[in-house]
Amino acid sequence: MTEQPDPALTPRRDLLIAPLLAPLVAALPLAFAGRAEASPLDPSETIVRLPQEIAWQPQPGDFPPKSVETAALWGGTTEPGLYLILIKWYPGYMSAPHSYLTDRLCVVLSGTWMVNSGPDFDPDRTVPAPAGSFVRRVAGTPHYDGVKSGMKEPAVIALCGMGPVGLKWVDPSKPGWRKV
Repeated sequence: MTEQPDPALTPRRDLLIAPLLAPLVAALPLAFAGRAEASPLDPSETIVRLPQEIAWQPQPGDFPPKSVETAALWGGTTEPGLYLILIKWYPGYMSAPHSYLTDRLCVVLSGTWMVNSGPDFDPDRTVPAPAGSFVRRVAGTPHYDGVKSGMKEPAVIALCGMGPVGLKWVDPSKPGWRKV
């Protein structure tokens, strides 16, 4: 048998708790009132660029169409200061070994980016960096990357660093890209 509370004590307990709960109940409408009247977005303070508004450009130089594209989101790799760009490598293309004057911080947004370091180009020794991966390219160190033939989709990578990057090809007599 369960013990029942003493009915004579229940009203007294309610009388003691009611004054403590009253301010909370009164404040509830105020807590939610401000949320319904939020300020509209100020486009001079919060800049939003939707995916369909991002302008992809072919990589300058001798890169074939649909091999690699870039989209500048902030700054530029040839300008002094912070930059943020997107790069899209299509299946079947990789960069030739190269280096930069400054570190480059990379986050793979979609697809799988194949990466390696060193001056000798060997796509079979690349390491997969799937979506969500972070890759840091250390200043002055040669590396290469891209998406191998047979992979399902392009890799989109967000690249951030300080410009100018001072791109330097390991072998400038060869194109900056490789068909793989």
